Amino acid sequence: MSALKPPFTLETATAKVRAAEDAWNSRDPERVSLAYSPDSEWRNRDQFLQGRDRIREFLAGKWERELDYRLVKALWSFSDDHIAVRFQYEYHDVAGQWFRAYGNELWEFDEEGLMRRREASINDVPIPSDQRRFFWPTSAPRPVEHTGIPEVA
Repeated sequence: MSALKPPFTLETATAKVRAAEDAWNSRDPERVSLAYSPDSEWRNRDQFLQGRDRIREFLAGKWERELDYRLVKALWSFSDDHIAVRFQYEYHDVAGQWFRAYGNELWEFDEEGLMRRREASINDVPIPSDQRRFFWPTSAPRPVEHTGIPEVA
């Protein structure tokens, strides 16, 4: 992972996005939190968090509520130490209602490649289960042959 630090190239930015996607799909708060600096600052929807401990707590609660979570991220843009992504993920609640979440994230990295700032804007849309797009095993990476995020919708 040491090669996945600023300044980013198209290759390393794309790899950084895929590494983040794979970590989030593990649904392991400890694993995911290690990608963030110890004092990382987050805005996630309407919540503001700071530090790995709060990030771990947030993620543990998220995956207790968002069941059978599966995520796809796509590189939108990058510069030396910033990456912008768009993403979609699907999950269901305890009542069995499925959702697709659409969002964008802005990432800022320190010199070691740890994310020191994350800003996420996310919208959840209820969907019927027959409109799901993501079917790989939960807690596993997206299969290489999966096409990712559709260009529209």
